[in-house]
Amino acid sequence: MSRRTKTAEWLTPILFIGAALLIWQAVSMSGLVPNYMLPSPIQMVQALVKDFPLLMKHSRATLIEAGLGLLIGVALGFSVAALMDAFPTARRGLYPILVITQTIPPVAIAPLLILWFSYGIAPKVVLVVLVSFFPMAVGLLEGFQSVDEDMIRLMKSMKASRWQIFRHVKVPAALGQFFSGLKIAVSYSVIGAVIAEWLGGFEGLGVYMTRVKKAYSYDKMFAVILLVSVISLLLMGLVRILQRKCMPWAYLNEENK
Repeated sequence: MSRRTKTAEWLTPILFIGAALLIWQAVSMSGLVPNYMLPSPIQMVQALVKDFPLLMKHSRATLIEAGLGLLIGVALGFSVAALMDAFPTARRGLYPILVITQTIPPVAIAPLLILWFSYGIAPKVVLVVLVSFFPMAVGLLEGFQSVDEDMIRLMKSMKASRWQIFRHVKVPAALGQFFSGLKIAVSYSVIGAVIAEWLGGFEGLGVYMTRVKKAYSYDKMFAVILLVSVISLLLMGLVRILQRKCMPWAYLNEENK
């Protein structure tokens, strides 16, 4: 990929975001929308800077909840996907249940989790597991199922066991879907933790949001939204870096353009 193309890929979204922020600032300054309802981007950044130490403290709690839930969700998703791939009966029975669970909004589940697990870290982690599990399980299952049948027959002709076929053929073939699902799960994990914190807890960005909402400090609410977006983008960037390390062959065409 040429330097000019790379620059355009980065510059185009930055220009669009900058234009959107300028329009937002102009609308806020014009008085078309009351300032307490729609703080300007400048006020949002000022609130972020003012409460930065406190926000970092709450971010730590949210990231711990999101990280634990994500790890469990990824492990569970991998296990269920491998089970459905190995046993067609399990796939026919479990896959519809997975789809049905995604029709239930996380906001509807969160109060039940608080009721069952109290106000500690447990309900937040469980909700993160629920929202991150589905993209991992479905993505990996599609990856496992996408393996070329000729490759499997070749492995069987060389007396390879089911475990060897799974390890050396199916897992490498599913890496692309794994990282695609992981990018979604990473962003969902942070959002899921914040949603769970809305309904009760002692610390976390969701708890902070409920407190500033009661004080009508909407500039601070927008600051949290900005912070959550930045955290999600950074985590997705880390996943992309990890993908490049694990799948360098997938980026050869980009580098040669």
